[in-house]
Parts: sequence; C-alpha cells; structure tokens
Amino acid sequence: MEKLDLRKQLKSLYNPSAKRVDVVDVPRFQFTMIDGEIEAGHGPSTSPAFKEAMEALYGVAYTLKFMSKLRKDNPIDYTVMALEGLWWVEGSNFDITRPEGWRYTVMIMQPDHISSVMYQEALEQLRKKRGDQPAFTRLRLESFAEGTCVQIMHIGPYSQEMATIAIMDAFAQEGGYQLHGKHHEIYLGDPMRASPEKLKTILRHPILVKR
Repeated sequence: MEKLDLRKQLKSLYNPSAKRVDVVDVPRFQFTMIDGEIEAGHGPSTSPAFKEAMEALYGVAYTLKFMSKLRKDNPIDYTVMALEGLWWVEGSNFDITRPEGWRYTVMIMQPDHISSVMYQEALEQLRKKRGDQPAFTRLRLESFAEGTCVQIMHIGPYSQEMATIAIMDAFAQEGGYQLHGKHHEIYLGDPMRASPEKLKTILRHPILVKR
C-alpha cells in the first residue's frame, strides 16, 4: 500500500522557521472547507456553530482517509493534514485580540487523488452515521491558491500573535511589499493538550508589491 505524507513533501510550507520570516510561493491545492461566523459574545473556543463546523470538517477528512486506505484499486494511506483557518472581519481590520464579528473559513488540505466523487461518497457516509446535520450543507471540496506569501512559525498563545504579525509586516515593508488578504493560521498544536506557551501555529499572509 502506498503511504503519503504531504507535510513532509511540503516541508517548506508546513515546517517553517520560528526565527525568521520566509517568502514562499503557495501553489493551488485542494481542501475540504467550511465557512461560518463566530456568534456575538463568543470566541472560537465557545462558539456552538464553530464546534459543529469543526466536527463536520474533521468527520469528512477522516472518512476520506479511510475510504482511500480501504479501496480495492490503488489503496493509499495518508496522514491527515493540519487544520488551517482563514479569518477576517467584514469592513474592518482583523484583530486577534478582539473576537468581534469574526468570519472564518476552516479547511484541511486533501491529496490530489481525492476526487469529487469520493468526497460526495464520504459526505453521504457521514449523513448516514450522524444524521443530516446543518453543517454538512456548508462543507465543500474546493481548490485554493494563495500565491506569494510571507510566513513564520509562531510559538506561544494565540493572543500573542500580534507581535509576530508585526514582525511579518516589518519584513514585508522592508522588501517593498505589503500584507493583504485574510489572516491565515495553520495549527500544528492542540490547544486542548499543549500548554499555551508551547503551541505552534504557522502564520501566513499573502503579499503585494507596494505602489
């Protein structure tokens, strides 16, 4: 059986330095995705809708993994990729210290051999197992290309990310670029298991040439 580890294959994108900002070109990949908005008075850790979205996203990701591993023709086992999150606030700048009006797309990269047919089969399996949950209607399999970005590994609590983002911004400005687009986090640590000061989160931002 073929075994696939995309994180090792894509080491430059999923294992960056914590000591320097790097410029990377992120090609088009496919992801399972789900969109939503954090309810007023909540953060991601307390939002019921976000919890449902996460359960749906991980449910389809692991269903696809086992479908791939158990298929008769060309079975492929692979490591489920890290959770990623795009965060923004409509009409305002995103501020990690102020969880107000946050919108999100959370997503998990899928290998190239995962087809739309496999995805639909996985979704049907989930519906049979868990019932037709509202979050399932928001799931999708879609390609996403981020282009030229700056990124760095942030080690520590999510609440301290602004200091790391400032370093990224200064690096971009010095190179004649500016940050743009949505705040992108890639979660390599589990906040339920790791202490806050040891959490590892890749921070990535697209850049544009300053005019």
